[in-house]
Amino acid sequence: MQIGILGSGMVGRAIAGKLSELGYDVVIGSRDVAALMARTESDGMGNPPFGSWLQNHPAVRVGDFREAAAQGEILFNCTNGRGALDALAQAGEAHLNNKLLIDISNPLDFSQGMPPSLFVSNNDSLGEQIQRAYPKAKVVKTLNTVNAYLMVEPTLLAAGDHTMFVSGDDVEAKAQVVNILREWFGWQDIIDLGDITTARGSEMLLPIWARLWAALGTPMFSLKVVR
Repeated sequence: MQIGILGSGMVGRAIAGKLSELGYDVVIGSRDVAALMARTESDGMGNPPFGSWLQNHPAVRVGDFREAAAQGEILFNCTNGRGALDALAQAGEAHLNNKLLIDISNPLDFSQGMPPSLFVSNNDSLGEQIQRAYPKAKVVKTLNTVNAYLMVEPTLLAAGDHTMFVSGDDVEAKAQVVNILREWFGWQDIIDLGDITTARGSEMLLPIWARLWAALGTPMFSLKVVR
């Protein structure tokens, strides 16, 4: 199976690395492949330049957003929230239609520094904006409430005993995502929140998530819904 990943940052690399290890044919999409490969400095989080990461993941291919979306049977939106809709526009609606689009992005606004606020909340969500823009895509919001390492290896924390959420309008697409979360990544506790409007809830967890990171001094934490 071919997987298209939009975004070459920490989240995109984590998803791509994991799925490549599992034997899937993975293509990472970037806005500017030449600029991406030319970078030699670490990013603001201390992650190595993409070229160095790619040397350790030689089976992963790289192209622009359109190439990744065209080749992927399943797509992961791992772009930052501000650039998500633009990245999807570059990918092209024809390459998104009728495909499962797993949306991991968050509407984080860093314009006033840390901690970030949200540029959409309460009566809308980034997940909904994406679904409205691409009504034929099967958008499912998930994995946006933990850091990149836990997305693909939840057992790194509390033996995996913490909770992941899914939101989306397409029931079959959500069932497919639940299966992906369980079988590909190892998630045990998954709650289906409902249709894509419920992405407002998981996205609005990010303000408390950012403050917990500051208070705990580590992003290696998660939420557990006890019931």
